[in-house]
Amino acid sequence: MGEGKAYDLLVAGGTVVDPATGTNGPLDVAVKDGKIAAVAAGIDKASAASVIDATGQFVMPGLVDLHTHVYWGATFWGIHPDPVAARSGVTTWLDVGSAGGYTFPGFRRHIVEQSKSKVFALLNLSSIGLVAQTWEFSNIDYCDVDLAQMIVEGNRDLILGIKARIDANTTRGTGIKPLQLARELADKVDLPLMVHIGAAPPTLDEICEYLRPGDILTHCFTGQSNKIVRPSGVINENIHKLKEQGLILDIGHGTGSFAFDTAEKMLAQGILPDAVSTDIHQLAIQGPMFDMAVTPSKFLLLGMTLDQVIEAASTKPAKAMRKPDLGTLAVGSAADIATWTIENGDYTFQDIFMNTRKGNQLLVNQATIVDGCLLERTEEEPLQPWAKLPEHQYGKVIPVRAV
Repeated sequence: MGEGKAYDLLVAGGTVVDPATGTNGPLDVAVKDGKIAAVAAGIDKASAASVIDATGQFVMPGLVDLHTHVYWGATFWGIHPDPVAARSGVTTWLDVGSAGGYTFPGFRRHIVEQSKSKVFALLNLSSIGLVAQTWEFSNIDYCDVDLAQMIVEGNRDLILGIKARIDANTTRGTGIKPLQLARELADKVDLPLMVHIGAAPPTLDEICEYLRPGDILTHCFTGQSNKIVRPSGVINENIHKLKEQGLILDIGHGTGSFAFDTAEKMLAQGILPDAVSTDIHQLAIQGPMFDMAVTPSKFLLLGMTLDQVIEAASTKPAKAMRKPDLGTLAVGSAADIATWTIENGDYTFQDIFMNTRKGNQLLVNQATIVDGCLLERTEEEPLQPWAKLPEHQYGKVIPVRAV
């Protein structure tokens, strides 16, 4: 690329916002051989083979979505990643537990190897992964630690951790045992454990016993019975202690988790999410979550600054994944870039209970660049025939914008 030119691509004229390097100002970003080559003011446009005019836009690291489901065609939940990435600024997806031991080879071949956006995974302890809507731990025979360890060891380039959904539906009668086995597996392979919380049992206090520094608690702002805010309004003391020790709090919005009430109480106590993620899937993409543009916009509404939101949607998730070359525009890092405008208007945002909040800012993606290549916007796959929103949401989603 760019023979005879100093740079292959120049993103010019924008305001660079990169929390990883503390950069915030009018700068150009130059790319060479898929890497960030320079971040400086007034880079000569003639020095680049291709130029993207980002005048009036924010230029940020490509977003790293820490909780996604992109195993399209083989699971209840999966969406097809690239078409959504191209319109929502996501350059890296972490698929969390869609694939288990028996289904991971297909995930590698048919999703990871076919995608232009970057795709990594957390392996589900359950050998069948998320082929069905839930229940993957209801048969303890699926919790095959030896199989999972073998798959991890053969795929460490892609598998960055272990996933366990621990709620009443998923475990259905097996109690805390799947989490005990997931902890055993994570320790054996020396990778973080992501634990999904929702409705008890098991209880949140039981779950806390198996969390360690560097682990990820997803659905951290859930409004379900295992929410991390006590009825008194204060944060669960076990979670507070674990966070101080290095537990990562991840949003994982989805269709069943994010609640404004929980978020507002947590933020009021100074507890910000470490990762703003979507839990994007066949249902959530229909709203009220929508995508990785609408979800961060909700946190602007809740009072987080743009730098805080972008850090939680890029830099910190990359750190949680142990991928320091992602989520940053530092020279030498992967040239994963997203450009944005912030549109002012009257917007209505909803949580999963259909509670509403009014906001006046909406992030709108203008371009998504992976390894220095612009992702083309293409038509998205139609929804699967079973992808029906829950009854309390069906027909009640308010479009934030055309998606």
